[in-house]
Amino acid sequence: MKAGSNLEKVLESGRFAVTAEAGPPKGTSAAVVQKKAETLRNACDAVNITDNQTAIVRMCSLAGCVIVKQQGVEPVMQMVVRDRNRIAIQSDVLGAIALGIRNILCLTGDHQKFGNHPSARGVYDIDSIQLIQTLKRMRDEKKFINGEDISGEVPLFIGAAENPFADPFEFRVIRLAKKIEAGADFIQTQAVYDVPKFKRWMEMVTERGLDKKTHILAGIIPIRAVGMARYMRDNVPGISLPNELVTRMEQATSGKEEGLKIALETIEQMKEIPGVHGIHIMAVGWEDIVPTLVERVKLLPRPVL
Repeated sequence: MKAGSNLEKVLESGRFAVTAEAGPPKGTSAAVVQKKAETLRNACDAVNITDNQTAIVRMCSLAGCVIVKQQGVEPVMQMVVRDRNRIAIQSDVLGAIALGIRNILCLTGDHQKFGNHPSARGVYDIDSIQLIQTLKRMRDEKKFINGEDISGEVPLFIGAAENPFADPFEFRVIRLAKKIEAGADFIQTQAVYDVPKFKRWMEMVTERGLDKKTHILAGIIPIRAVGMARYMRDNVPGISLPNELVTRMEQATSGKEEGLKIALETIEQMKEIPGVHGIHIMAVGWEDIVPTLVERVKLLPRPVL
């Protein structure tokens, strides 16, 4: 055991894990985060707190993690390299550990030109793979990037993101292998809609034995409306949303009901794919659907280890 996190225990025990996601507010209200934590508390093993997602200024991930932890929910702190140099990154990691946070997800971050401060200067002092390496060295060697010693233990369960659908497709599994070699203990993927393509990617993953070296959680984004489906198909890079799903949403009498049905079908398929160790549900702004989803696919109650 590396970190003693609940998510780590569930995955290492071989159980099918469930994580969810919560976005902090564009403001100072802890109650907003507390409400999301209460909604998700019994439906998942850990909750990701996003880090200025889509480059829009929000309450910091570290504060959000502390708030959900106070609610009895295990947090996963997302950390992007867009906004911090190596000094700030390592400092925030030390602070997170001191506050009892054990899971950190390493990300590049959406480019600032897509956010609400497009003229902001990106930092990108290190990239996401180097961030994974940094956390692994901090944990395993108790060393900073510059080689100096860290005082105290550094219990961490290190996560990374991967997109099985981006081009070139054949390169995606090579990039995954690099993240695993760097030290990623678990992987949360981009949202899965194109199940056959995801299965092909997972076959490449298992052929290399990578599923034995890390824990892969398949991304699930429930679709709320046909407009959302069209937007993701046409405008979101890296998402592969088949036209037949958009057609289903267009023909449905209730977009929410059809979106829920599609998500349920996808989760059931994920449960049967060799090498998939769990799901990561990203229902930001629709958190109250998560308990329904998890219950309907018979993944409740969540294990207490």
